[in-house]
Amino acid sequence: MAHFQNSDKAQIVLVASNKPEAFVLERAKKFDVPTFIFSRKEMDAGVLLEKLREENIDWVILAGFLLKIPVDLTRDFPDRMVNIHPALLPKYGGKGMYGSFVHEAVKAAGDTETGITIHLVNENYDEGRIVFQASTPLTPEDTPETIAEKVHALEHKHFPEVIEGLL
Repeated sequence: MAHFQNSDKAQIVLVASNKPEAFVLERAKKFDVPTFIFSRKEMDAGVLLEKLREENIDWVILAGFLLKIPVDLTRDFPDRMVNIHPALLPKYGGKGMYGSFVHEAVKAAGDTETGITIHLVNENYDEGRIVFQASTPLTPEDTPETIAEKVHALEHKHFPEVIEGLL
């Protein structure tokens, strides 16, 4: 949010989450950004889509969002919904592949690199068009925790810049 605070390309007008305890909600308050909490049932019933329409949202940026996006949402934001994934898709994507599960799978496979994928969102988990990838080397000594640290560094460095480029 700090990256976009004085941006002439984007304004964050709403932070929405299905988790009332999500730290991003506290961060949004710090930046005076309105928040909206919804349940999975409400999202599936169109409540989230209606809120996005009410707020005249142009783009939806996902980060740490684990629920499958309803088709009506993906249809309302074609090529205007973006997500970040903690691996080099198509490896380690799909349902259940998030956070530490991804890093544990990367370690178990003995991969020598991992990274991030920023992609557009469609009706399937992690199958939208890839718009950006960045990688980082891994060593045999890396643990899932150190892999997570390397991936987080890539996320913080690249995600805001890629979003600006898309806009």
